[in-house]
Amino acid sequence: MPDIPYLERGTRAYWRASIALLFAGYATFSLLYCVQPLLPSFSAAFGVTPAQSSLSLSVTTAALALSIFIAGFVSEGWSRHRLMTLSLTLSALLTIGVSVAPQWHQLLVLRALEGLALGGVPAVAMAYLAEEVHPEGLGLAMGLYVGGTAIGGMAGRVITGVVADLFSWRVAIGTIGVLGILSMIAFRTLLPPSLHFAPRRGLGFLHHRTALLRQFTRPGLAFLFLLGFVLMGSFVTLYNYIGYRLLAPPYSLSQTAIGAIFVVYLVGVVASPWSGRMADTFGRARVLTGSLLLMACGLALTLLHPLTAIAAGIACVTFGFFAGHSVASGWVGRLAKEAKGQAAALYLLAYYIGSSVVGSYGGRVWAGYGWNGVAGLVAVLLVVGLVAAWRLRGLERGAG
Repeated sequence: MPDIPYLERGTRAYWRASIALLFAGYATFSLLYCVQPLLPSFSAAFGVTPAQSSLSLSVTTAALALSIFIAGFVSEGWSRHRLMTLSLTLSALLTIGVSVAPQWHQLLVLRALEGLALGGVPAVAMAYLAEEVHPEGLGLAMGLYVGGTAIGGMAGRVITGVVADLFSWRVAIGTIGVLGILSMIAFRTLLPPSLHFAPRRGLGFLHHRTALLRQFTRPGLAFLFLLGFVLMGSFVTLYNYIGYRLLAPPYSLSQTAIGAIFVVYLVGVVASPWSGRMADTFGRARVLTGSLLLMACGLALTLLHPLTAIAAGIACVTFGFFAGHSVASGWVGRLAKEAKGQAAALYLLAYYIGSSVVGSYGGRVWAGYGWNGVAGLVAVLLVVGLVAAWRLRGLERGAG
């Protein structure tokens, strides 16, 4: 559609779209990860082990991975705006339901349903930006969206930690659900309509299968999918079990104090748009490699004893994760020539499988080998990610 204008950086419509999707990113991550600092509270309240407690996050991310994959197909026949609005509304209401769940298994069922509901946001948001935003402004817009996820991740941890200490974990989760409803209203009000996408109904299985297989033949896409798995698996595993380490002696920190450390999550707000600009200047593969190396340095810092070193390590891992994810997710939209929603869904499928599988398996590693074992697991993932980034650098040079 060459005569239909794109959203260009600096225009009012561009900033409305960017801020709307910042709210969507905030809501997605705050609703998804609000339980993460509460894993020890679940262990105490329901008498479950750390690995079992981590299921409150893992079942959600596993359901989200499946839901995103389905959304990649469904989104071709649905309004982008309506699908994301419905997704945000249902997931916020289910979060409120989690806050009053009387039994552990009921809580897990509601968290799984929440993951299914959330699937309509991430893949569709990435597709919307790739379709509607001018390529010269895509890096910044994608960075702002990912920055919104950083704000949501921080708020989900800090707010729940503070409110849980002041009242209870139930009040904390309910608060996040109400904030999710407010974010949905802001998103719905601000987002401009899709001009470069029209729903195509009646697409059969053969069409979807052919488009799906074609994504794996696009040079570089498979490596980006692998990077999604590595980045999220590493990041979630570190955040899942660092709380157990800091609650135990010799630190014996409170939930509020641990939540205060997670304020470093805000570095993701800076990392995401910054990495988009750097990728446009120095190349995406170089920024991806630097992001993974920074995560490795941060991981090494968490092995030290001083609390300041651990906090600095968490900050480095967080910055590297958001920088890497922003570049990788934006690159998927550029490499996918068609069915961008489906390509984004495949990236996010790998992304959330990493969160679910590695994040849950990390509980067994923590129980058997402590923090050194968790750090070793994450280190192996980062090495795999560096190999993938190196292969992408060769592809980028060839394209240039």
